Formats: sequence, structure tokens, C-alpha cells
Amino acid sequence: MTAFLPDLALPVLLAALGIGLVAGVVKGMVGFAMPMIMISGLSSLIPPELALAGLILPTLVTNGMQALRQGAGAAWQSVKRFRLFLLVGLVFLLGAAQLVTVLPVRWLLLAIGLPITLFAVLQLAGWQLRLAPGTRPGLEAGIGAFAGFIGGLSGVWGPPTVAYLTAIGTEKTEQMRVQGVIYGLGALALTVAHIGSGVLNERSVWFSVMLLPTAVCGMWIGSRIQDRIDQRAFRRATLAVLLVAGLNLVRRALMG
Repeated sequence: MTAFLPDLALPVLLAALGIGLVAGVVKGMVGFAMPMIMISGLSSLIPPELALAGLILPTLVTNGMQALRQGAGAAWQSVKRFRLFLLVGLVFLLGAAQLVTVLPVRWLLLAIGLPITLFAVLQLAGWQLRLAPGTRPGLEAGIGAFAGFIGGLSGVWGPPTVAYLTAIGTEKTEQMRVQGVIYGLGALALTVAHIGSGVLNERSVWFSVMLLPTAVCGMWIGSRIQDRIDQRAFRRATLAVLLVAGLNLVRRALMG
């Protein structure tokens, strides 16, 4: 492959593949967390920009699988229902993506780690936000802007999205589909944005391609587990993993 991969030792490459597999399993079980697990795990091994490039294609493909599980018609209905969230998030994602190569690494790590940690702590503590119907459009736009901004910087936009969907009482099957639609369109925008920013280029794209098979395999495994094992217990386990990942990113940012 190109110049990036020869600089990575074999144990690092194998560890990266393992991280992709674990991220896929978790996403298959709960519908989100692949970018968070991958950016946290990979950035402990390699530079954050290469870690971000690595997660782009696995995230794009697995979200497409998730969004289309009930068919294209159902996915389109979800697009129409959450169009405000998607449009605002897209604008902020495209803008924030151009800052990746400018912001210091420690601020990038904090931008990822703090939201992950806060979200995991609140959910594990049993806190759930309930939204009144009259305030939903403005808050939906605000959460979409925040999710898009963080997503453009880090490839991670799951926590605010999941919090919002939970707050409006989205039914489980639809929530899984909506997450796939939102994250899938976001991942497509992220791919385009980071081709423009230079993060995803003729070198780093091969690292992302390398991670794709294990991520897809992991998602298939996770989906099978979801069909057989209690979802609530696995979601709490996932939140615990995200908490550890978020704290690790914050630790690295503060020590950097």
C-alpha cells in the first residue's frame, strides 16, 4: 500500500483491525458508537488525523447497511422526518471539517472526549431528557448543529444524536434505522469534507479500506447478538466502554 502503511508496525496494524472488529460488534448491537470506539482506540496507536481517516469508510458502509435494513422506503421516511436535524448538521459538519488540520491535537481530543464522557455518565446514571413538542424544532436544530460540528472535527456525532432520539421517545426499530440514516448521510458528507480537507487522501484511504472488512464482519456479529441477547444489558455495557474511551481521550488531551 502507500506511504502511510509501511510506517505502521505489524502489531499496530493487527490492533487496528481488532479495534475495527470490536467497533462493528458494538454498532451492530446498539446502532451507534463505531466512530467513538475507533477514534479512541486508533488514536492511542497512531496520529489522530490518520485515525480519523481510518474510520471514514467503515462508518460510511456500516451506516448504509443499518439505514437500509427495513428498505429504502422506510429510510426515506426517516430522512423526511428528521430533515431539519440533517440539514443543519450537514452545514456545521462541512464547516468544522476544514478545521481538523488547523486545531491543535489536544483540542481535537478534548472535543471528542468530553461529549463522550458526559453522555455516558448521564445515561449510566439514568438521566433522560424529555422534550416538549413546542420546543422541538429549535432544539433539534441546535443539537444538529452541535452534532455536525463535533462530527466534522472528529467523525463522532453519535452522543447528541442518541440523546435527542431518546428524548423524543423514538421507537426502538425506528431509532436504529434513523441512526443509520443520520449517521450514514453524515458519513457521506464527512467523506466529501475530508477529501477536501486532505485528511482522506490517496495515502490514508488505503488504511480506511483495510479496516472495512473487519468492521463489516463485526457489525454482522453484533446484529446476530442483538437478536438473541437482552439489548438493555448490552447497551449499558456499551456505555461503560464509551465512558472509559472518553476518559482516556480527555486524559491524553490534558497530558499532551
